[in-house]
Amino acid sequence: MSRSYDRALTVFSPDGHLFQVEYALEAVKRGTCAVGVRGNSVVVLGVEKKSALQLQDPRTVRKVAMLDDHVCIAFAGLTADGRILIDKARVECQSHRLTVEDPVSIEYITKHIAGIQQKYTQSGGVRPFGISTLIVGFDPNDKIPRLYMTEPSGIYSAWKACAVGRSSKTVREFLEKNYPEDLSRDDTIKLTIKSLLEVVQTGAKNIEISVMERYGVVTALEQSEIEKIVAQIESEKEADAEKKRQRVAQTQAGQASMAMGSALPPSAAAGNETETPASGGEAAGTAAGTAGDATGSGIQ
Repeated sequence: MSRSYDRALTVFSPDGHLFQVEYALEAVKRGTCAVGVRGNSVVVLGVEKKSALQLQDPRTVRKVAMLDDHVCIAFAGLTADGRILIDKARVECQSHRLTVEDPVSIEYITKHIAGIQQKYTQSGGVRPFGISTLIVGFDPNDKIPRLYMTEPSGIYSAWKACAVGRSSKTVREFLEKNYPEDLSRDDTIKLTIKSLLEVVQTGAKNIEISVMERYGVVTALEQSEIEKIVAQIESEKEADAEKKRQRVAQTQAGQASMAMGSALPPSAAAGNETETPASGGEAAGTAAGTAGDATGSGIQ
């Protein structure tokens, strides 16, 4: 008997799963990693770039795009799906401006994107979008940066720092351990690059960084700037590794000296035991001689 719920989008499995949605999540995990980190007055998007072919124009392969003057998006998963979803979101941003005469809020456009993704999980003749997105920006007349994440199932949530795509679990664990509450612009950029280096083994050439500092101002870091920060991070890692090796060596040396001081050689211990009775015999002989002298003096 064939498992129709394994192939059909709108049929639940007996244990309550929509397998096509879960397969879309697997497509996201196969995509390159994308990271978003929120600072005090800045929000940074970092993405892992695939190496461009020799004759390919690298400018045509981008994982970060602008939805409006104040909204930026990065995604992980199927690039073609990302392009379609970005186009739909841009149309909504323009429509909102024409209708309301005001730019969209970050949560509004995030909810709209998540709604499109959810719609494609319960409609016939379509399939889920195989992407997860990171949406960042500043609301109008607001200086607080925003960071949201959406999934193929249509879930969306706000984050301080988040990662999607390949090895996203490893990057999230790194961010949980190293994310401080007070982050300056430089520290936010550095933390983003450092988290990407957890999964990117080729260094700065496969990293793209976009920085949004305030409403409507987005900066893409030059490759030379990224290389400089990567070199600084690598030198810090080497210094920390050297300090760790020194601490381990000192600990081992201290344990070895303590072990040598607490254990006496067997020959020395045996010598001490042999000398003790001999000393006792000499003392006894001396005492006997003294007693004999004393007796002789008494007879006279």
